[in-house]
Amino acid sequence: MKWIKQGKVFEPRGDFGWMNSHAQVPTALALEDRLRVYFATRPRRDLGLTTFVDLDIRDPKRILYLHDKPILELGRDGMFDNHGLMPNHVRRGADGKVYLYYLGWYHGTSVPYHNAVGLAVSEDEGATFTKMFEGPVLDRSAREPYSVGSLWIVEDKGLLHMFYTEVFDWLRVNDTQEPVYHIKHALSEDGVEWRKTDRVCVRPKHEREAVARPAVITRDGIHHMWFCYRGSDDFRDGADAYRIGYARSANLLDWERQDQLSGIDVSDDGWDSKMVTYPCAVAAGGEHLLFYNGNGFGAEGFGYATASWGGEG
Repeated sequence: MKWIKQGKVFEPRGDFGWMNSHAQVPTALALEDRLRVYFATRPRRDLGLTTFVDLDIRDPKRILYLHDKPILELGRDGMFDNHGLMPNHVRRGADGKVYLYYLGWYHGTSVPYHNAVGLAVSEDEGATFTKMFEGPVLDRSAREPYSVGSLWIVEDKGLLHMFYTEVFDWLRVNDTQEPVYHIKHALSEDGVEWRKTDRVCVRPKHEREAVARPAVITRDGIHHMWFCYRGSDDFRDGADAYRIGYARSANLLDWERQDQLSGIDVSDDGWDSKMVTYPCAVAAGGEHLLFYNGNGFGAEGFGYATASWGGEG
């Protein structure tokens, strides 16, 4: 299959006095007449907040509404989300409520930051949220000593399968520490209590590669996963910058990585010419869309592409 790029949708330009840079990690919820896309933005370089923009479901480049305030407050001093909150996955529960899994982070000392996953709930179609807990629902553990992060959830036969990013090491690069990740698996019955299976679903191709932010489409019995990957030496819009990869599975457990089939790459010029990253897939208007970030990890906003499946299942 191939993703047909439709262009950039939104880039913050100091909106409301606090959306000063970045529209990072677009996370889409399909509503009846619109697409609600959550994103992380930065009032300043060391602080991250989450809000949303509503797009016309028939023409996603048409902005209907930009929310004027953060949807979640930062955690208090010492909490896992004290310095930043980034949307990661949104899903509607059997109770009709909307659940937002978000990445919380705080600054570190020996390493730049620590990540964990929080959960918030909405009873008004994802317009306002309340944190379900002050602490994370997914965090480091005895076998995962560093951090966990971006995720995607698939419901299958009464079970929730989570595919999440784990930091498995930090590498010293040019006098700073850089994380490397892979994508692992966990199970849940209720979306709150998660049982990690210790299964690595998507492995890096080499020891200095990071693999992150999965997104899954299930079609004709096959699970298709898009994710982003980068190197560790020159990845800030350089030669090692993020690209979008691909893997497939018939059972949600065993994944075959085939990056050459991702169907999307950087453009020759413009906002996504140096980087494509943080994919998010959503079904809307009878087709599949892929929202993603471009250069600077979303510093130049987010755009989307539409799926052209051809004869592929």
